Amino acid sequence: MNKLPFTRKNYQLMIIGLLTVAVGFTIMSLDSEPYGFGFMGITLSPIVVVAGFILEIYAILYTPKEKK
Repeated sequence: MNKLPFTRKNYQLMIIGLLTVAVGFTIMSLDSEPYGFGFMGITLSPIVVVAGFILEIYAILYTPKEKK
């Protein structure tokens, strides 16, 4: 049988990572300071976006333990 490269857990983590990145960019667009130079645009949003990308990398590299 041809084994698929990703499991259901991988896809769930990928979707969560994509949503996290989308939330980060949404937070960036909601900053009310000119040119996005407020706390949300400069500090909070990049942290959320980087966390989403790290979650995406983890989702791709995640391999579940095989049951005996």
